[in-house]
Amino acid sequence: MANSHNLLVELFVEELPPKALKKLGQAFASVLLEQLQAQGLASQASGLTAFASPRRLAAHVTGVASQAADKSVSQKLMPVSVGLDASGAPAPALVKKLQSLGADASAATSLRRAPDGKAEALFYDSQVRGATLVEGLQKALAEAIAKLPIPKVMTYQLTDGWTDVKFVRPAHSLLALHGSDVVPVQALGLTAGNTTRGHRFEAAQPVVTLTHADAYAETLARDGAVIASFEARRAEIARQLAAAAAKVGGGVRPIDDGALLDEVTALVERPHVLLCQFEKQFLDVPQECLILTMKANQKYFPLLDVSGRLTHQFLVVSNIQPKDATAVVGGNERVVRPRLADAKFFFDQDRKKSLISRVAGLAKVVYHNKLGTQGERTERVRALARLIGAQLGDDALAQHADQAAHLAKADLLTDMVGEFPELQGIMGRYYAQADGLPAEIADAIEDHYKPRFAGDALPRHSTGLVVALADKLETLAGLFAIGQLPTGDKDPFALRRHALGIVRMLMERDLPLALGELLGSAMALFPQAAPEALGQLSTFVYERLAGLLREQGYSPQEVDAVLALQPQRLGDVAKRLAAVRAFAALPEAPALAAANKRIANILKKAERADAHVNPALLQEDAEKALHAAVGQLVPQADAKFQAGDYTGSLQMLAALRAPVDAFFDGVMVNAEEADLRLNRLGLLALLHRAMNRVADLSRLAA
Repeated sequence: MANSHNLLVELFVEELPPKALKKLGQAFASVLLEQLQAQGLASQASGLTAFASPRRLAAHVTGVASQAADKSVSQKLMPVSVGLDASGAPAPALVKKLQSLGADASAATSLRRAPDGKAEALFYDSQVRGATLVEGLQKALAEAIAKLPIPKVMTYQLTDGWTDVKFVRPAHSLLALHGSDVVPVQALGLTAGNTTRGHRFEAAQPVVTLTHADAYAETLARDGAVIASFEARRAEIARQLAAAAAKVGGGVRPIDDGALLDEVTALVERPHVLLCQFEKQFLDVPQECLILTMKANQKYFPLLDVSGRLTHQFLVVSNIQPKDATAVVGGNERVVRPRLADAKFFFDQDRKKSLISRVAGLAKVVYHNKLGTQGERTERVRALARLIGAQLGDDALAQHADQAAHLAKADLLTDMVGEFPELQGIMGRYYAQADGLPAEIADAIEDHYKPRFAGDALPRHSTGLVVALADKLETLAGLFAIGQLPTGDKDPFALRRHALGIVRMLMERDLPLALGELLGSAMALFPQAAPEALGQLSTFVYERLAGLLREQGYSPQEVDAVLALQPQRLGDVAKRLAAVRAFAALPEAPALAAANKRIANILKKAERADAHVNPALLQEDAEKALHAAVGQLVPQADAKFQAGDYTGSLQMLAALRAPVDAFFDGVMVNAEEADLRLNRLGLLALLHRAMNRVADLSRLAA
């Protein structure tokens, strides 16, 4: 590439939204590189480094040319019969087309003729000048700014007092260096230069001047007191947090929270970790409350002891490095105290009323305008919980599940959950313990929200499992009943998560429950449901199951084969998949899968085919042999199926390959005589039913 150097582009702005900073930095850099590559100014080998700090977005791209190479362009103009007259002279239409391309009529003599379908066409070959870096970077920068995933756009005025600009935050300077040369591009009312600004308080000089694109991170760190790289800053914070915890000793460690670490990384340019503490009396409050208020409101890192219990010490990531940190530490300790005092007040006040006394208030809380109140919802969940409890256990489990479901939503009316909705269920457990309820009931109140996310733990006990199933089933059935189905990426009620939770509980706990019956019982609670709602819900749940199984490493064909039968007991699905995988490895599998597909197509077209055979009507040796093989092997395969040996059941069927092949080679299924035809169709129906008990083997056919 001509004059190839590394390129550095930086937008210096006011403080960016911290939760969006990481994505903004990655998007700005990646779109910039894509656009430069699209214009031939950067190659596929060009390296990209993204930078993002609270007040800047930047990108460093290696191997960027000062001008892209010229390109040969071939443009089809029109058929020869239209562009040239009988004497070969250019027709008016061709002359006009050439003029629109900046060429005159004389260019007609150099046009290339080439086949185009059945006719011959005229092609105009030309050289297009490659974009200069100024032109290309101007376009790339505009595209990178336009495509930023901005959570909320701001409108502000430029210094002229008239021009409005829309961007994530007001921009103050633009930097663009190609090697050591400034690229004079413009964006957001700014013209690029070679200067930026460093840390608000701790920069060695107010204006930081860059001498070369490759010196960006080093110069900002030295003169601007800023770690420009998001990842480098994040790693430095993690290192300091670990070092500060190690100094405390006793095996304490900072809480592990990647989202909090990302957010704090987006709030500071020069991290400095300090150790603070609060009064031990606050540790009487449930630690979840204290941890949440410290993380959510103050962005502090609580310290946990070796057993995972909260200590009275915490870590603060400061954006300044004073010689004497006493004032900073004291300030943070003063700020956190009222937050912890509020949590203690809420906890003390909430315990003055029992959970059962709050249940009546749920009748005044609207759940959904088409589905009634939280009180009505609670009664539906109770009904399902009693039903599932009775199926899974006995009257005792049904009663425990009913009691837990009755109290499960009561903590929504407490002050603590009103302040911190994330603590719903968790606080219900603490208040149930305070009310003297059994541990099984208290745990179930917390656990009925589980699993709350991918990889989350399942409920601890049977009671919690029953209420969690009932709660998720009621949510899904209710919203499907009123047509509130997820669309595309939009799933405001987290129905995909609820469906996955049901699937995981049924599979991982191997519950003896039929999925169809569960969904039917839940939908029966909503008389307003459309007739198709149950079918839509069933399809939705099986789709979530299919996605989960593919994530676990099963092939689409294996998953399709098993789920085509819509197995009702999901605890069996893994065994069925293992059986299908073992069967597919057999040498007979491809031929049997193809035969199964052929049988399915024949039966689909048949007027009627009962799985019944009259031996007296068997004429051909091949059909007699197949009938004998089916009679011998199928009972054995069925016995293994009933015993749960799905792999053995399928492998028994491998011996059918030879008689099946011989049948199709030597027997006319659609015989003219109706009784012969129906008998042969009956034999195929018998075979089809036997072969597809574990999975639809036709889905394995190539």
